[in-house]
Amino acid sequence: MHYTLRQLQVFMAIARLENVTRAAEALSMSQSAASSALKELESQYDIKLFDRAGKRIRLNEHGRQLRPQVEALLAQADALEHTLAAHNTPGTLQVGATLTIGNYLAVELMAQYMADEANARVELTVANTQSIVDQVLHFDLDVGLVEGELNHPDLNVTEWMDDNLKIFTRPDDTSTADHALSDEELQALPWIVREPGSGTRQGFDRAMAGLINKTNIRLQLQHTEAIKRAVQAGLGVGCLSEISIKEDIERGLLKPLQAPHRNWQRKFYFVLHKQKFESPGVAAWLELCRQYAAQPG
Repeated sequence: MHYTLRQLQVFMAIARLENVTRAAEALSMSQSAASSALKELESQYDIKLFDRAGKRIRLNEHGRQLRPQVEALLAQADALEHTLAAHNTPGTLQVGATLTIGNYLAVELMAQYMADEANARVELTVANTQSIVDQVLHFDLDVGLVEGELNHPDLNVTEWMDDNLKIFTRPDDTSTADHALSDEELQALPWIVREPGSGTRQGFDRAMAGLINKTNIRLQLQHTEAIKRAVQAGLGVGCLSEISIKEDIERGLLKPLQAPHRNWQRKFYFVLHKQKFESPGVAAWLELCRQYAAQPG
């Protein structure tokens, strides 16, 4: 490509104003620079684009044929420049969230983000921790919000907020006494838990360290609502994030159980690829999430 965008801009300005001096003024350049730019364009392709008559200069046949293509090309260049210049403006954000975060936190965060950032959009993917991590690794997601702990050389994993797992049963379950459950009682319970690969399951296995190999896992389900319904149906007891069952407990649909000698605390995490540019949209999203985590209660 031998021509430059500046040469084409000069060509269009002269075609429109039919005067080199006025064209140069419109482009904030000297008359000699404008004349040189046009001369270089014509000489590079051995073509004349204007007929000259004194101080007036008009497009000839070649110039008239060229003008629509130049106009289209400069319009595309202007659009590209606008896109490049708008890199500080958040656009579409690809967010991945694990099931608990996606179902109980992410929608509220999305609404606040789009209210704060004009013309911003969020596309949300909800899956288990392993799936979200894989998509961040393959650059399919800008940022992941996960429940599971992980370590990968290509990822930046940072703490976001605290969470607690809760064990629970149906309200009329008389088989579990209203006291702190012992390890023997925990092992004997029929458990309905999340599938391996999920952050909630990872937290459950860690909390039940030393017992998990002898724990009675009756069902493994992929969705929190399915686990809650199975518990309400009397199929066993469950273990889920506190935020996912809080409303059900308040409404009397589920009953919490206690085992305080076990550590049910865990963290939510941000996951980002180390090689991915942190756009203003990602930065704004992370800051919003941090502000949410800092709110009391």
